[in-house]
Amino acid sequence: MKALVYHGPGQRGWDTVDDPTIVEPTDAIVRIDTSTICGTDLHILKGDVPETTPGTVLGHEAVGTVQEVGAGVTTVTPGDRVLMSCVSACGRCRFCKEGRYGQCLGGGGWIFGHLINGLQAEYARVPFADNSVYKVPAQLGDEQVLFLADILPTSFEVGVLNGRVTPGDVVAIVGAGPIGLAAILTARLYSPGQIVAIDLADSRLESAQRFGADTMINNGREDAVAEVMELTDGLGADVAFEAVGVPETFELAADLIRPGGHVANIGVHGHSAQLHLEKLWSRDVTITTGLVDTFSIPQLLRLIASGRLDPSLFATHRFALGDTMTAYDTFADAANTNALKIVLQGASGRAHNGRAAEVAATTA
Repeated sequence: MKALVYHGPGQRGWDTVDDPTIVEPTDAIVRIDTSTICGTDLHILKGDVPETTPGTVLGHEAVGTVQEVGAGVTTVTPGDRVLMSCVSACGRCRFCKEGRYGQCLGGGGWIFGHLINGLQAEYARVPFADNSVYKVPAQLGDEQVLFLADILPTSFEVGVLNGRVTPGDVVAIVGAGPIGLAAILTARLYSPGQIVAIDLADSRLESAQRFGADTMINNGREDAVAEVMELTDGLGADVAFEAVGVPETFELAADLIRPGGHVANIGVHGHSAQLHLEKLWSRDVTITTGLVDTFSIPQLLRLIASGRLDPSLFATHRFALGDTMTAYDTFADAANTNALKIVLQGASGRAHNGRAAEVAATTA
């Protein structure tokens, strides 16, 4: 089969590799119908994730069709169309029993495209299939559920739920990339009074408005703290999300928060950030961090099926799966291409309306 293979920092290839096979009785083999690229994949390609070794197939988000199952799999059968979570769960360890699947001690957690071969391929081996895939309702297209594999539950769980958004809150989101946009989309489920999007790029702020933000602040030209304080009568935001993963944006999120407020860090940090406890200790501020567990996928899937949530807004560019190398170039140059999420469609992928998709390279 063909797959996108990591060959070391700065090196990748669309290579012929061995077809996956059943290794454990809890495995399933899935044909990849639709996949996507994550910013984490770019971090791996830069060499920022040393645990990922050369020769690993990348990717941790996909929708596919079950081809074969191990003797221990009981919840899916060949022919089932499934969403594959970016986080795998053994289902037996302490953390899995607590619903903290990202901390799985039994061989799960974030393993696709990280510790084992991933999902930017024609076929994939899926460990712990009973606990780690979700059947897709027949009426939904791949693009409607694809982004439930990672960015939607990440922003919902690590941002909205950890940040305890409640009706009427002023929610400030630092960073209007895909994670920040997912935070806007899922925060709206809790009827906040106002959502403020903060970014350096006007194109991303335009996307934030399209996703439902009420106020857009370009903190390259404006003083974001002063603007938020003016909006809140000098109090600050009730909830602030850090959705970038650099020290400056974490510190900005902390500066935006009111006494008694919540700062929810969603971004992935590779460097130290200053925690100004001298400012925060007396103000009853709660700061949370987290790795996505994806326990919310069934809930979000129901919201999509009922028409109350539409993640297909994320799909800005579409490529055939065989054009993954070109798709990476487009995604990596998002500042110029305005790419939010790339859709990689196999020959059997389904479009938004559930019908078979055309797989010519397109832009939305």
